[in-house]
Amino acid sequence: MIKSELITKLALANPHLLQRDIERIVNTIFDEITGALSRGDRVELRGFGAFSVKTRPARTGRNPRTGGAVKVDEKRVPFFKTGKELRERLNQP
Repeated sequence: MIKSELITKLALANPHLLQRDIERIVNTIFDEITGALSRGDRVELRGFGAFSVKTRPARTGRNPRTGGAVKVDEKRVPFFKTGKELRERLNQP
């Protein structure tokens, strides 16, 4: 599902709200999650999962074209861990 499909689905489920308001709500939620992660905070949505930031250390990589060694700097990457309820719903028989 892409963001526009999410907005459309929410608009159909909530006919009393305007689509542009729903779009603003969805964008605000994503912006807040992004902002919290950029500050190094953890975002937990009970029953769904938790977003956090992990740091990958610097390493020596390989250029696939030349095969030569390339220095790869340390970087921060987003990480998502599913919640127990979501895992249980995905694995129901």
